[in-house]
Amino acid sequence: MKKFFKGIVKFIVRGALYWWFKINNRAKIIGLENVPKEGPIVFCGNHRSYIDPPLMVATAKRDMRFLAKIELKDNLFFRFLGWAFDAIFVNRNEKDVTAIKEALKTLKSNNCIALFPEGTRNGMEKGEKAKDGVAFFAVRSGAKVVPCGIKGGLKGDKKVTITYGKPLDYSQYKNCKDKEQLDKITQEIMDKIVELAK
Repeated sequence: MKKFFKGIVKFIVRGALYWWFKINNRAKIIGLENVPKEGPIVFCGNHRSYIDPPLMVATAKRDMRFLAKIELKDNLFFRFLGWAFDAIFVNRNEKDVTAIKEALKTLKSNNCIALFPEGTRNGMEKGEKAKDGVAFFAVRSGAKVVPCGIKGGLKGDKKVTITYGKPLDYSQYKNCKDKEQLDKITQEIMDKIVELAK
């Protein structure tokens, strides 16, 4: 019964978010045909503002569990969204093994996770190196990576466009632990995200 109730809440909230973005931000969604209808996916995009995670959740047409910093629980709205969409909260001050295991378990069940390689908002602009999390989950699970680029939706530019790119397949590197190779995959993913966000 609890799962059924949560499913209804998720359906309502996703619909409300979708129409909010459509009306308030005149959201334009491009490339949905690139999102596989089945199988595990690691969604990843550029991170500029607080609207990015709900925008992806509302528009991708696949359920996804976001990896989100645990501090977001301090905000009532984001804590509610985290509950509704089964977010995986991560303690960034340590290697959160529990969160990693939960994300891999989700992918193993043919479901989707989502995260931002930048690790923080506007990480690229701050000159921070992209994190290898997406590459790690992709090679560890064999899941496809769907990059997406988000532009607009900021102060003074409310109109937002989200573009989903073609899925990237790194299954040939499954279980690879080589840091240099993971860095190379991460850079390839980031280059694609930047291209989609132009």
